[in-house]
This record gives sequence, C-alpha cells and structure tokens, in this order.
Amino acid sequence: MNFDTIIIGGGMAGLSCALRCLEAGLKTAVITSGQSALHFSSGSIDVLANTPDGTQVSEPFQAIENFAQCYPTHPYATLGKDLVSHAIQWYQKTLSRIGVPLSSQPNGQNHYRLTPLGTMKSTWLSQPFVHQFPLSLRDNTVNKIVMITIDGFRDFQPKLAQDNLSQIGAFADVEITAATVTLPSFNTIKRNHCELRSIDLSRLLAKRSHLQEFAFALQKHAKPGDLVVIPAIFGNGKGLANLKEVEQLTGFNLCEIPTMPPSLLGIRLEEMMKHAFIEQGGTLFNGDHVTQGEFSFIEHAEPEQSHYRLNRIFTKNHGDFPLQAKQFVLATGSFFSQGLKANANSMEEPIFNLELNQSETRTEWYNTRFFSPQSHPFLSMGVKTNHQFKAIKEDHRIDNLYCSGAILSGYNPILEGSGSGVAISSGFYAAQSIIAQLNPQFLVNHPSDIKQQEVAL
Repeated sequence: MNFDTIIIGGGMAGLSCALRCLEAGLKTAVITSGQSALHFSSGSIDVLANTPDGTQVSEPFQAIENFAQCYPTHPYATLGKDLVSHAIQWYQKTLSRIGVPLSSQPNGQNHYRLTPLGTMKSTWLSQPFVHQFPLSLRDNTVNKIVMITIDGFRDFQPKLAQDNLSQIGAFADVEITAATVTLPSFNTIKRNHCELRSIDLSRLLAKRSHLQEFAFALQKHAKPGDLVVIPAIFGNGKGLANLKEVEQLTGFNLCEIPTMPPSLLGIRLEEMMKHAFIEQGGTLFNGDHVTQGEFSFIEHAEPEQSHYRLNRIFTKNHGDFPLQAKQFVLATGSFFSQGLKANANSMEEPIFNLELNQSETRTEWYNTRFFSPQSHPFLSMGVKTNHQFKAIKEDHRIDNLYCSGAILSGYNPILEGSGSGVAISSGFYAAQSIIAQLNPQFLVNHPSDIKQQEVAL
C-alpha cells in the first residue's frame, strides 16, 4: 500500500499532523497500537506553565519568544513563537469544528484548572465544562464549590479534594462542601458498584432517564449558581450535550475534572480526532505497530550531505506486506507509550534504532530523591534530530522521517507543563514541511502569518 504520508503513532502529535496533512489533500495513514497517552490526559491543552528553570509563566507565547536565546535545545526554540501560536490556533479551530470547543482566557494568560486532588494546575485551553480559574486566584468570583461523586465510584474522592482546596488562602472565604449521590438505577447493575470506572458510568448516563435522575440527585446538595464539581463521567459523542442538559435542568455551573485513568476528557479528544480523520478520508491502522523499516543510503560528494531515506515499513499485522510512503512521521511518544525503551545500561528507540540524546551513565538519568524539586533528567531525553526535526541514524539524517511529540529531546513536559503544546506544534510543523514538498500550492492558497522560511522545505 502506498501513501503520501504515514504517521507512526496515534496520540496528540500524530493525529494533529494527520489532520493537517488531510486538509492539504495528502493520502495519509496513521498506525497506532491502541490507547495513547491521551487516555491518561487531563483533556486540557498545556502550552507552557513554567520555563525550564522553573519560573512560572503567565503568558506562554510571550515566554516562548525568548527560548531561542535562553533554551536553544528546546523544541520551542526551533519552532518559534509564531509557528507555535499558529499551530495552537489551528488546533483550537479544528477541534471546535469537529465537536470539542476549546477556549482560553481573553487576556492572553494561562488559567488554572482544578485537579482531582483539589490543587490548581496552569493550562492554556480547556474544554467547555472545565472551569477556568484566573491565575490571580484572589480574583475568583465563585462563592460556593460543591464537590460531588457517585456512591461506589472510587476514582474521585471529593472529601480529599475539599480538604486540599481549603488550604489555598485565596479560597478562605469560599464555601466548599463535599457530597455523594446515590443513583437507584445502579440497582440494575449485576456487579459490585465499587468496580465501576468512569467509562462504565458514561454508558449508564447516556440513557436520558438516568441523566435526569443524576440531575435530580445533584439538586439535593447545591443550589443554582453554585460551582458543582463532578468527575468526568460523560463520554464522547453526546457527552457535552448531556452535560449541557444537566446544567439546564439544575441551574448549576458544572465543572468536569479528570479522574484516574481512563480519563474521559482525554479520550474525548482522541476519539473525536480519530473520527474526524476517518471521516475526512484518512486510513487508520488501529491495533498495529511498526516492527522495522527498510532504508537506502544516498551518498554525496560532501559527506555531511549524505543521508538515509526510509523506503518502506513493516508492521506486525501486515507481515511481509510493506507500507510505502513519500514521507513518514514518528510520533510514538516517550517511555510511557514505549516510543522509547530503557534497559539496565542504555536507552533505545525500538523501531528504527535512532540516535538518542541521553546520558551514558544510568545514575544520571534520575534524582536520588523521587519527589525532588528538580525533575528527573530522563524526562528530557529523546531522539536526536536536526533543526528540521528529521531523525538521525548513524550520524546521518533520514531525509523523509520527521519526529514529533514526546519522543523529541530537549524539554521536560512534566516540569514545564508543555506536553500538549510541543505535541501539537511539532506535529503541525512536520505536516507543514511535508505539505511544502508534496502540495506547495495548498500553502499558497492558505496563507498564514508564518514566514515562509520558518517552514522546513
């Protein structure tokens, strides 16, 4: 099978790249082994909460403008403020079009979202029922917060969240309560209620009678105008519409918060992107993974110009039948997604055996204190690329293999709160670079504020 572009990995970076390639009319395929890290995601889009030195950021794009000078190895330094900004705007518009509106603060600053532990985390874009608290928490206008869970659901503990939120000084005058609601419809469930996960609850609440029962139960613990915090238990499809109906029935301001995995807020993003990709003509190889690639080496009179080219790839499900493409994108994630693997003495990229930016000494991969204020160094390790994010193999670039997302080195998504931003913008960058080669007229017909030289040709 032949494609214009094959993207290896179906997470945030891979799907962002794929949707952009489809917009340009490229025949595009995505190979994904199954669940991506989005199943463990908050469902919000973090662009930059802290600089690599730990300084809190209020205006992420303004901060990124200085990365080339201050943090030259960071992906944002290569991408630049304009491209990152344009990529995030494109993603916001794309998700809104396919059914998941995302919004930010009108003042150009990050906002806080409430975590299931009752703490505050800075982010840039959030889904419609994620309450946006201002970075200056003393400007919060909420007078009462009611934390709600469902009897038997163990993945959200409202009393713990209540206690932690009460420790924040800016909420000293805010009334915070916690409650558990019981739904009689659970009596029809044959297994133990305590085994239920968020995805099980979403199936129950998809039935309108159960939805109305849930709304009635909420009214026993709050009054109109209260901010009612509930775990994310409304799934994809009609999930947002069902939340809107609960809000209309009760008069409450609802606030979804992510739970222990599976996180329906993250799954909502993944499933909507996959659905849009298929609807727009993309080919999704779900439940498959790449086992190896076949390369050719192109020698040049000037040795530094010699390079590899990836001709075709083999996957587990297709056996001896290779997949071919003009361009490839590697977006398999980091250690969590097995895009990178580590053994006792070294790390590896398991598909193509790409070169890595890593420390050769294992004791330098981590801090001796697990909860050290300084994040663990291995989180910043990843594949080695050139300035166009093309992979490096045996000291030579692979001319048609781009890397994007968590597999990249030079940044720490946990410390910085930059995971989604790097994934979207590096995936978008790879797509723009591929489009510039395979369908340059698309970029002419769809001008942007990105300078032409910022797109890698």
